[in-house]
Amino acid sequence: MTSSALVWLRRDLRCDDHAALYHALRRFDRVYCAFVFDTDILDALPSRQDRRVDFIHASVLELDSGLKALAERSGAPGSGLIVLHGPAVDCIVQLAQKLGVQEVLVNRDYEPQAIARDQRAAQVLQAAGIALSAYKDQVLLEQEEVMTQQGQPYSVFTPYKRAWLQKLDAFQLKPYPVERYAHHLAPPPCVEQIPSLQALGFAPSNLHALRLPTGMQGAQQLLRDFVPRMSLYHEARDYPGRKGVSYLSVHLRFGTVSIRQVAALAQQQSRLGDEGAQTWLSELAWRDFYFMILWHHPRVVRQSFRQAYDRVQWDDAPELWQAWCEAKTGYPLVDAAMRQLHQTGYMHNRLRMVVASFLTKDLGVDWRRGEAHFAQHLNDFDLAANNGGWQWAASTGCDAQPWFRIFNPVTQSQRFDPDGSFIRRYVPELAKVPDKHIHFPAAMKPLELQACGVQLGQNYPLPVVDHAAARQRTLMRFHFLRDDAD
Repeated sequence: MTSSALVWLRRDLRCDDHAALYHALRRFDRVYCAFVFDTDILDALPSRQDRRVDFIHASVLELDSGLKALAERSGAPGSGLIVLHGPAVDCIVQLAQKLGVQEVLVNRDYEPQAIARDQRAAQVLQAAGIALSAYKDQVLLEQEEVMTQQGQPYSVFTPYKRAWLQKLDAFQLKPYPVERYAHHLAPPPCVEQIPSLQALGFAPSNLHALRLPTGMQGAQQLLRDFVPRMSLYHEARDYPGRKGVSYLSVHLRFGTVSIRQVAALAQQQSRLGDEGAQTWLSELAWRDFYFMILWHHPRVVRQSFRQAYDRVQWDDAPELWQAWCEAKTGYPLVDAAMRQLHQTGYMHNRLRMVVASFLTKDLGVDWRRGEAHFAQHLNDFDLAANNGGWQWAASTGCDAQPWFRIFNPVTQSQRFDPDGSFIRRYVPELAKVPDKHIHFPAAMKPLELQACGVQLGQNYPLPVVDHAAARQRTLMRFHFLRDDAD
């Protein structure tokens, strides 16, 4: 009897080094692959021009071509991706029944809503006599794989990283040999054209104008570009005006590149004493760390990891909130970062810390509001990392920035954008301001401002808060918690 299976792709849009696809091809005679444009997710998006949907759509088109090429190389009768549009669970269950498969295979997700979705899918499939199995693919080490000696999840990163590095062996980084079994790929029962963005209810975004490489090929292009720069990562990564980071975050988010591939490259150079590679490997450990925190403590989605900090009284400051959202704070680095986010869907990691600190520590606004704003705009939005980063900046999370350490947005600007090149790119109205004043033009004299064509309060805003005064308010906001929270 011929056995058959369905691989349900979600945030793993590639056909190489793919855990669920490998296990399906190895175990079953006929393997179908499907992706669902999930209306439960798409209908909740506030804009019909979403760069993420654009990125996914382009990556799905490439994945379809990749599966066809993989089947052709292996001598399979033809393959391709089955693409559906509707509620994901309903679509997958109906498709699995139509295809007559014995099992649906997925790569595991760690977000609470995704876990609930997969549990519901497993129940409905089981009632139809179809199994659902899940595999580790989007992280290197998951769930209970890295625990303390007492069998508890870590809450401090440094000891977690030590344990994580000890467990990260060749087996964990070994790629899944998908092509070896690709002859089991099965052609879709009927060939249907992949729906266009318009058919999905979306319009093209500015994604392609930004020249952001998409899909598997785009990920490999960025990886090839980064590898020669990796050795300088520890020096260059904090400077938004420099090409210092990998720009792979959106590809890791949607799985167009294998986390095992990038980690193996980092580990290989790290073992040669490459400090840049060691630092980048640490960033991949942070990624796993936040996934682990979300898995063990799903309450962090709406609550502070450090529960005493849910008692912090945040300000209801609509004008300050609006100034932050509209990049009109009067602090150039903050405004430049927010404009980068809104124009491109990307924000440099150092700037994510700066603007998060500014919102929570200078403006006194609840971290959850900033987190939600990032979730709406970031191309690489990932709940675990986004939540972890915001709680770190707000001092409410695990291993967070201590509440009494508060970023100064001016000194951060002077240190990490010393010549103002990043600021001038996104705040061109300050283009003529000299380097020594570009970080805080409010300190300039009226004649100096006039010479630069800057009119504070008109073509560039006055600072919405005084940092020194805001710092004192923050210290008072957190001070009463020190006895029972620290």
